[in-house]
Amino acid sequence: MSTTISPARPCTPGGTERPPAAAVRAAPSPPPKGSRTGAPRLSADGVSRDARRLAAAILEVLAGVRTPTEAAQQLDISLTRYYIDEGRALQGLVAACEPRPRGRVRTPETELVTLRRECEQLRRQCARQQALVRVTQRSVGLVPAAVPAAKPDRPGVKKRRQRKPTARALKAAAVLQEAGGVTPVPTPASDMGVSQ
Repeated sequence: MSTTISPARPCTPGGTERPPAAAVRAAPSPPPKGSRTGAPRLSADGVSRDARRLAAAILEVLAGVRTPTEAAQQLDISLTRYYIDEGRALQGLVAACEPRPRGRVRTPETELVTLRRECEQLRRQCARQQALVRVTQRSVGLVPAAVPAAKPDRPGVKKRRQRKPTARALKAAAVLQEAGGVTPVPTPASDMGVSQ
């Protein structure tokens, strides 16, 4: 008894027959989760039907499935118009292949928010510096700068009460000026009858 091996059904080293290659390929296993199947992810949201038809026809021509003439006939446009649309599509493809900038993209809206935030911060700093200048002027006894003209009275709005100069600060300014040999500067308080 001799054993013959038929070439159509090869054996494995253990002596068992292997199934034919066609049977193995007939039932492919599903791709593992998260793997790419090769189909591109395209979003058709917000794209018109005509734009999708044109894009599909251009891709078919570029793939060699159709000729430009056939695509133009399918789209009901002239051949010249097809070539113009194909050129625009290729320009869009090239533009989309430009590398995107890393990080945050500066848009006019974000610039506006940043500038408003910076402006508010600078206003607060300015108000703080003005308050420091006023305190320093009072402590040294300098005459404050002229106050801008008052706005006309509006009905229904209370007037703010004017702050009266304190005699203590004026006395301290007079003492400092006399000690430094500086002639005292006339102050509005001396005109109002406040004693030093």
